[in-house]
Amino acid sequence: MSEHRIYGMSFASIYPHYVTKVERKGHTKDELDQVITWLTGYDSAGLERVIESGADMRTFFAEAPAMNPSAELITGVICGVRVEHIEDPLMKQIRWMDKLVDEVARGKKMTSILRTPA
Repeated sequence: MSEHRIYGMSFASIYPHYVTKVERKGHTKDELDQVITWLTGYDSAGLERVIESGADMRTFFAEAPAMNPSAELITGVICGVRVEHIEDPLMKQIRWMDKLVDEVARGKKMTSILRTPA
């Protein structure tokens, strides 16, 4: 079975779509960056380096400084699939990020998005 094509897509090609999605719903790039850095451990400079390097999604997650252990608390449906039922670790990480972006766009409280106490 061939691997999913999203694995080979560059983070730099996907990131602008995330920015557009959250801004279209009245939210900011800073909020988006906050959830991505929470999930992956990248800081702002690290995100910029990844974007400039053209790293694919596989590399983006493989080189993430520290995946947040609370990411396992991300549940729900994304693209018609329950996130918690995804078996492939890389696809699960990608869908976690998609879910967080959706939550920012919907205006969910940041404490809830980041799975922290209020």
